[in-house]
Amino acid sequence: MRYLCQRLVHAILLLLAVSFFSFVLLQLAPGDFFDEMRLNPQISERTVETIRSQYGLDRPLPIRYERWLGAVLKGDLGYSLATNSAVAPLLRVRARNTLLLSGTATVLAWLLALPIGVWSAAKRGAWGDRLGGVATSAILTVPDLLLFLGLLLLAARTGWFPTGGMASPGIDDMSFWGKAKDVAFHLALPAAGLALVMMPVLVRHVRAAMIEALDSPFIRAARGHGIPRGRILFRFALPVASNTLISLMGFSVAMMLSTSMLAEMVLSWPGLGPLLVESIFSRDVYVVVAVAMLSSVFLVIGNLLADMLLFASDPRIRLENE
Repeated sequence: MRYLCQRLVHAILLLLAVSFFSFVLLQLAPGDFFDEMRLNPQISERTVETIRSQYGLDRPLPIRYERWLGAVLKGDLGYSLATNSAVAPLLRVRARNTLLLSGTATVLAWLLALPIGVWSAAKRGAWGDRLGGVATSAILTVPDLLLFLGLLLLAARTGWFPTGGMASPGIDDMSFWGKAKDVAFHLALPAAGLALVMMPVLVRHVRAAMIEALDSPFIRAARGHGIPRGRILFRFALPVASNTLISLMGFSVAMMLSTSMLAEMVLSWPGLGPLLVESIFSRDVYVVVAVAMLSSVFLVIGNLLADMLLFASDPRIRLENE
């Protein structure tokens, strides 16, 4: 409980810092949502100021932040100026779509990276390991934007995958399994692109962790006793390397969330990415802050889960916190 409480306190302080700096920087940026309204000669300045007063934008910055933070603690994320609606229902659907894409891509990347990294460590120095190193280096040199544009071009030229969206127009008339199949069909291309971006980094970390574990004295002793290679890899070496891999989970969540926003923009996936860009251009402050906060919450939860798994798997951490 002591370890959990420490991590929760760190997470809360981090979220408070993110909320404060996001809110202050956006509020201090030049211009606001009502600039275009001021350019309209049919709308008087008094009308604009009255509307700003209704949204509380005429109050000092500390008071605005205090009121916004109090509303957030009650579950109210503010009001969207562009859509004239509450922010929370607007984010709920977009956040679900982003989690579906990021979660699928993360699972796919780990399912591919784990066996490839273990195999590459076991074949260290062989031609297969060198070929894998060249392949991961080649993928890492390709910019993420260029990779997503290439996938979009592939979908447009071949027609194998949809070029955008999350569902077909007639999805409401489909059965449950038909809807699931249609969403999976639309999900395949962006999830594969995200997994391809993340996989080389994971493969390299898995390989490095496994090589470090295989070089341990007890692994050499196990080889000397004639224990089969497969048992050494998965029964002894992989559990030793698991601490590093669990810590890597938090990093993978952060990288996946940041990259997913770019993928959503290029491949037209209706997640938080397009909403964030639209809100920035329209200067919809409360939506931008809410998206930044929600992304930080996802990141904090991912790191917190990784810390808890690390606490459960490593007895040294448990002894330090007793």
